[in-house]
Amino acid sequence: QVKLQESGGGSVQAGGSLRLSCTISGYTYSTYCMGWFRQAPGKEHEGVALIDNEGKTNYADSVKGRFTISKDNAKNTLYLQMNSLKPEDTDMYYCAIDSGCLNGLNRFNWYGMDYWGKGILVTISS
Repeated sequence: QVKLQESGGGSVQAGGSLRLSCTISGYTYSTYCMGWFRQAPGKEHEGVALIDNEGKTNYADSVKGRFTISKDNAKNTLYLQMNSLKPEDTDMYYCAIDSGCLNGLNRFNWYGMDYWGKGILVTISS
């Protein structure tokens, strides 16, 4: 059974930083895209960043230059380093896996992912 668990969320002031972690268990496939999505109340899930099994990445325009996605295969953990945070980054953040990377690295497709975490809240105050 594949499980994804986010951690590292919380509240910071604008301009600050947070690092989200996603601990993955039970996933054994070697080809994948993993990533982060976020969702504000009443809105659709928005793609934030993706990384594939080769380490190639893709970012939403709204976070380019501020957020960095990475993974530690030895720890089975996916990260999202968020710097220069803005109030509009306030959202629930979710990690997810596209097994086989069937959606491709350049397409953020929440409903096309195969596994999802439960989400963690990030709040940025002005």
